[in-house]
Amino acid sequence: MGQVVADAAREVADRMAEAAAGWLESLDAQQRPVALGAPPGAGAGAEAERRRWFYTPTDHGGLTLHQQRPAQQRLLMRLVATGLSEAAYTTVATVLGLENVLDRAEGFTAGFGRERGRDPGMYYLRVFGEPGGDAPWGWRFGGHHVSLNNLVVDGRVAATTPCFLGANPASSPLLGGAALRPLAASEDLARELVRSLDPERAARALLLPHAPADIVTGNSSRLDHADRPVVRDALWRPGPHLPHDATDPVTELHGDDQRAMALTAAPKGVPGGELDAGQRELLRALLTTYLDRAPEGISPMPRYDDPAALDAVHLAWAGSTAPGEPHYYRLQGPRLLVEWDNTQNAVNHAHAVWRDPEADFGHDVLAAHRATHHA
Repeated sequence: MGQVVADAAREVADRMAEAAAGWLESLDAQQRPVALGAPPGAGAGAEAERRRWFYTPTDHGGLTLHQQRPAQQRLLMRLVATGLSEAAYTTVATVLGLENVLDRAEGFTAGFGRERGRDPGMYYLRVFGEPGGDAPWGWRFGGHHVSLNNLVVDGRVAATTPCFLGANPASSPLLGGAALRPLAASEDLARELVRSLDPERAARALLLPHAPADIVTGNSSRLDHADRPVVRDALWRPGPHLPHDATDPVTELHGDDQRAMALTAAPKGVPGGELDAGQRELLRALLTTYLDRAPEGISPMPRYDDPAALDAVHLAWAGSTAPGEPHYYRLQGPRLLVEWDNTQNAVNHAHAVWRDPEADFGHDVLAAHRATHHA
């Protein structure tokens, strides 16, 4: 199995490198410096920029779709597709299109200090280092409600997290009474699972009776599992860091509530090992909505074919379990953190992030590469 995964990671990396090189070659002398960042591991400042990520409609760093000709935009989307499964690519493309839907819902008034606030052209791509070969390189694609972060080391995909998707509106009407819900499975499967728990386990899964106003970890660059609130990075560029001991203006938590929701080394909630067979299938299906964002062959989802791995995944919830009410959940286990919230805009604005607390941005693999090749 290990060799199969390694081969797949190399094949995906090769496709990424070909697509990234093709996009970079299409750029002119003005575009290229904006599109190309320093190689991974080039220094503290460069690494801080590579690990800076957002999910708000702010400057994510890189070349926007607006700054490119249509042919270049197609090359950009070709690269984005190499880092996603078919279903995930469709979801990302839908999230971009939701900017037009949101613009209408807000009366075409949002500005954010630019000509158009809700803008499907304000998505940014930056490549870090030169694609191909054994030297580390990576790429980041992001804009409102999308952040994809990929690292290639020794010719193989080494990291695909943080991986953030959101939807605003989370549900939009379609003709014939249907609804467009790009993240529906992530919401519905989790609710079905938590509502299936017996009263004792449901009480242990519930961290707070009310939901935080956003995901707890925000866009933090590093998750250190300290038993205290995570230090979020600024959600907008530029912006201040948030202090540990103050009410978090994003989650709107403070005091005991903030401590109850804090990310801790020991996962909170109910472990998969206490679930029955049907509940374990729900948990596994819920995991696929996050981990199968990655292309086939490099998704970590097969890890959970091992019953012990699924046993270690904990489910925690905050808020109501009734449809249409504000809610939050967390899945946490070894090499895994998933957060979901749907609380804003009358419970029609969802955030869904997948992270690897030990290896976001591939810092573990990058450190090992430096130790081997630059000792």
